[in-house]
Amino acid sequence: MSTSAIQDVFKRYDVRGIYPSELDEDVAFQIGKYFVRLLKAKTVAVGRDMRVSGIKLFDALAAGITESGATVVDIGLVSTDALYFAVGNYGYDGGIMITASHNPAEYNGMKFTGKNAEALSLETGLSEIRDQIVSKQTYKPDSALSSSTDRQSSNSNAPKTANIVERDVLDDFAKHCLSFIDPKKIKPFKIAIDAGNGMGGKIVPPVFKHLPCEVIPLFFELDGSFPNHPANPLDPENMRALQSAVLKNGCDLGIAFDGDADRMFILDENANLITGDIVTALVAINILQHNPGQKILYNVVCSQTVPEVVAANNGIPRRSPVGHSLIKKIMRDEDIIFGGEHSGHFYFRDNWYADSGMIALLQCLQVFSESGKKVSEIISPIDTRFRSGEINRTVADIPAAIKKLENHFKDAKLDYLDGVTVQYPDWWMNIRSSNTEPLLRINIEAKDRIVMEERLQEVLALAGD
Repeated sequence: MSTSAIQDVFKRYDVRGIYPSELDEDVAFQIGKYFVRLLKAKTVAVGRDMRVSGIKLFDALAAGITESGATVVDIGLVSTDALYFAVGNYGYDGGIMITASHNPAEYNGMKFTGKNAEALSLETGLSEIRDQIVSKQTYKPDSALSSSTDRQSSNSNAPKTANIVERDVLDDFAKHCLSFIDPKKIKPFKIAIDAGNGMGGKIVPPVFKHLPCEVIPLFFELDGSFPNHPANPLDPENMRALQSAVLKNGCDLGIAFDGDADRMFILDENANLITGDIVTALVAINILQHNPGQKILYNVVCSQTVPEVVAANNGIPRRSPVGHSLIKKIMRDEDIIFGGEHSGHFYFRDNWYADSGMIALLQCLQVFSESGKKVSEIISPIDTRFRSGEINRTVADIPAAIKKLENHFKDAKLDYLDGVTVQYPDWWMNIRSSNTEPLLRINIEAKDRIVMEERLQEVLALAGD
């Protein structure tokens, strides 16, 4: 594989590419080898999602890890937040999750942590691994090690090794998630849950067997070809089946997970989406009831509702840039109890500052249970603004486009915490470059729907010039 191809799969926060043209066994082997050397690791937890290429990538990754002298702890098919849990709870030196999250079936990738589930990014180690791979030798496929006994190995002739051990973490993970709430307070909700043939189908049962809720499962069968719809809840088309199930079955709410189930999204009883920033506000309410006076982090794209709700519930709002490695560092540095993003990532101090959709879901269920109201009745008093959602625009020169928009709205209050935030009394927007793709990201919120739509069209016209 060419140097440029290897460099391209290393994104700011993870590794991701099409298998095998962009990410193959050769790269996986070398990632394992240099990951161990970077961290001086003795034990590395490795999990994977249901993607078809995950087996082959596991074998190659494990071969690289063990060649460098470390033990692979194979935790099997898990969600990404279960991988974080395993690293933090059992004290492993690092962890790698083989997943491409919400990307289409032809993709695969990896997410990385050091000790205590501390995220690795290009700035904190991934660039060193990338540069080592670019300059060193290649992997020999016949050295692939054996894979876990709970799956068919991609290499039937692969030698057995004492340096791979298996561990089932799901029951411990479920108990950990449930420790964030009082399960006895959860009401017997009827909940439609769409796993999208992803890892939600694996982690929901061990958690919900401890709750009185009736679960209506959609697409819980693990299938990396995604036969029903892509496991990307941010696309409204992928929420249609869940919306229908909520209405058809008279559910109290609906839940959708992305492919690796570290993010979750909520529908109310009318099948209306509750956006990630409003979920952040809900979780903040629950946390601040038991931990008044704590800081709650939210990113620059979140609704103004979030800081208002935090302040109204005896909390301290803390605004941050977008991006999980930045957020986790801020939370560690400032001992912040909880942080949320518009994209459906929710971070918890008592979860090693890592994100977990399942923990956030349980917190919301506690809020819903204690309120005694319908979900829509809980949401309506706080969700009073109108948002564009994140609009992604391909432009030839992103910095020039941002500068043009900044100059056009120069009479506004401007700040540069992440991209440019433009603030007017009745509306605001954030414009920034994607951390992972060549895209301009636009988010607008206004007190009035017409104002929001007018400003959005104005901005899109300017950005397209």
